[in-house]
Amino acid sequence: MSRHDREFARLSFHGAARGVTGSCFLLEFRGRKILIDCGMYQGSRELEEENAEPFGFKPSQIDTLLLTHGHLDHCGRIPLLVKRGFRGEIVTTAATRELARLVMLDAAGIQEEDARRSERQARRHGGRPIKPLYTVEDALWAMDFFGRAVNYGGTVELGPGIRATFIDAGHILGSAHVVLELEDRGQRRTLVFSGDIGNRGRPIVNPWTPPPKADFVVMESTYGDRRHRSLPESVEELYQAIEDTLRRGGNVVIPSFALERAQEILYFLREGVLAGRLPGWMPVFLDSPMAITATEIFRRHPESVNETTRRLLEKGIDPFRPPNLHLTRETAQSMAINQIEGGAVIIAGSGMCTGGRVRHHLKHNLWREESSVVFVGFAAEGTLARQIIDGAREVDIFGERIQVRAKIWTINGFSAHADQAELLEWVGHTGHPRLVCLVHGEFGGGMAALADILRGRGHHVLEPALHQVVRLH
Repeated sequence: MSRHDREFARLSFHGAARGVTGSCFLLEFRGRKILIDCGMYQGSRELEEENAEPFGFKPSQIDTLLLTHGHLDHCGRIPLLVKRGFRGEIVTTAATRELARLVMLDAAGIQEEDARRSERQARRHGGRPIKPLYTVEDALWAMDFFGRAVNYGGTVELGPGIRATFIDAGHILGSAHVVLELEDRGQRRTLVFSGDIGNRGRPIVNPWTPPPKADFVVMESTYGDRRHRSLPESVEELYQAIEDTLRRGGNVVIPSFALERAQEILYFLREGVLAGRLPGWMPVFLDSPMAITATEIFRRHPESVNETTRRLLEKGIDPFRPPNLHLTRETAQSMAINQIEGGAVIIAGSGMCTGGRVRHHLKHNLWREESSVVFVGFAAEGTLARQIIDGAREVDIFGERIQVRAKIWTINGFSAHADQAELLEWVGHTGHPRLVCLVHGEFGGGMAALADILRGRGHHVLEPALHQVVRLH
């Protein structure tokens, strides 16, 4: 075997492999084990149950965890990783550190509440109650392992011959691509992990920074099979959906991710009122304690927002506060919203309707012809949001069959993920890598479509299976 054929490093895929959620990749090089992301599976009950399965590696042997951003499907299993033995360092950006703390504590609180509900049901009806993957205490303990905070363009040494650089991914506040430069016995290789690649032209965060030339690339493929509608057209459709619903006397329910999407919708609602497109009297409810706190974090990190948003903040103008905005942290406040029969815009989590307060608002509005539900983000297979988007005539919410009579709007131009054209442009900056591994996409959908195009352009493309090990030569 020549020195050029010798195994240089190993890369294994322990999440988001032929699926959209649960990002988790392990790089082994010169005796060091470096994990990139440790996310939670989201979607169907089967996917949720996979969160409790073994990681596919020993957490106690991981030296460093590099976290690309604070979404649940990238950071959600970190407390479980610590609970099962991880004692290394977690490296990420300052904004991601704050958002990850918020997301992990929220996930822990939901799990504890689900466990308490399950225990009550088990006492009444028999059966075995579920246990939380981790508790709030576990999530707080996990924060002790967050170490160095990296600025965009900043480089950290992770061991002999291992350097990591974080560059702006343009996805959400603090999101990053991770560039790993590896050197061993005169051989140098560059690996790029995309994390989630942002959709450019957003109102809050900067566009993604082009990645460098690379030997190996691990990239997301969420929207590898489609083009997004333009942002101005999407904003116009949002305004039309609200105007149409107000005329019909109903409420507008917007299932929204708490990070980035909720702030973006608030931004455009404020712009719509200022431009006279939306009425100033219209009550807007941000019904998500997590989104409310996340919005406060956005204000604390001007280094991670674009120049337009930064200037507004510097002038003391809150870009996330439309007139007549109501922030509802308390459960009683959330319940009171459902007494409003019409005229309200309700932004609530979760974006895929897998939990959170939005399910209560859907229960009260989905069956009403005068109301609307506006989806502004990706919905994975098996989620309640996907069922509604795909045209279900009735759905199950809290054990009750609810008919779908409300007007359903799907506006994909608000996506924080790059579309096919941007994905191709992004990977083009890496030159002609020895291998492109596609992750974080639907195996028969976006991932397959992007793989076909890349192979047609002469790239060596792999769609790794769960726990598959790839030897990098």
